[in-house]
Amino acid sequence: MVTVDKVISALKNVKDPELHKDIVSMGMIKDIAIDEDKLAFTLELTTPACPFNSEIEQDVRNAISTLGINDLKLKVTARVMEGRTITMDQILPGVKNILAVASGKGGVGKTTVSVNLAVALAKTGAKVGILDADVYGPSVPLMLGLKEVPEVTGGKIQPPITENVKVMSMGFFYEQSQQAGIYRGPIIAGIVKQFITDVNWGELDYLIIDLPPGTGDAPLTMAQTIPITGILIVTTPQEVAMNVAVKSIGMFNKLNIPIIGVIENMSYLKCPNCDEKIHIFGEGGGMKISEQFKVPFIGEIPLTTQIMKGSDSGVSVIISEPTSEYAQAFNKISKITAGRISVIASELMDQEKEQEKEQEK
Repeated sequence: MVTVDKVISALKNVKDPELHKDIVSMGMIKDIAIDEDKLAFTLELTTPACPFNSEIEQDVRNAISTLGINDLKLKVTARVMEGRTITMDQILPGVKNILAVASGKGGVGKTTVSVNLAVALAKTGAKVGILDADVYGPSVPLMLGLKEVPEVTGGKIQPPITENVKVMSMGFFYEQSQQAGIYRGPIIAGIVKQFITDVNWGELDYLIIDLPPGTGDAPLTMAQTIPITGILIVTTPQEVAMNVAVKSIGMFNKLNIPIIGVIENMSYLKCPNCDEKIHIFGEGGGMKISEQFKVPFIGEIPLTTQIMKGSDSGVSVIISEPTSEYAQAFNKISKITAGRISVIASELMDQEKEQEKEQEK
């Protein structure tokens, strides 16, 4: 006779490929119910964008098949892990993870990556917001086709929503959109802090923050102010961009903020006639950074007019051309990023458990 203990024992053999822990100890098995030879339970993944969801589900079915169960009713859901320390809970308590997108220099497509990453994550079912902290040149509303000034209700700014993504940016406000922003770091930090505390973000799995470019006072001040789960570094293949991106990694390492990984944008142009990859800006810059600093290489994004047109029209390529190579590149990057965040959250959870044990001694 199959018992709950036998089911648990079998499922302990299934491990999350990224977290390297069994799914039982991770609390991913819920609501086990047995009725003679019928078994039902819920598999709760660590993110709806889990890159290994099909693999884990198949491993679970294989493990259960060894018990002689003829009727398995498996429900697959997801609950994003929280990648912030308990001490940071008073800042944006409804936001589980804050993902900052940074670059050593401007012009590498950091905002394009931020916007398409947000849309890709939202398409998986995750609750997503994006904060355009690049007050020097806020362009997120343009890329998402948003023009209306946000409403204020109950003393809170209500972020506009498009493609299931909540959005906040200085670009919504007319005066800022008509002139170049000239601000010092502390002023920028104050603006961003207001967008954090005075905006009704609600419950979010991921809040993506598009940081100002460079390694100056502005991104440094914000990185010290905001409880960031991890940093994504965006670069292009060329040597100049790569050398400046290295400085960003050095800055965030000094602040002890985890680096989620490196994304290489404008990696290549695919010839429309022969499908040959043309490396206009060089080749392998992102991979070199990954190897030098031992941080994950998240992926590469091709150079294409489709992405540019999508940004200008306010319709992400993920929505307008969902089956295209370019949309698939962003979808793949979103899943790998979500997986990396789950790893960071798991490591943080282990650290807090160790600290609790030390305090008890």
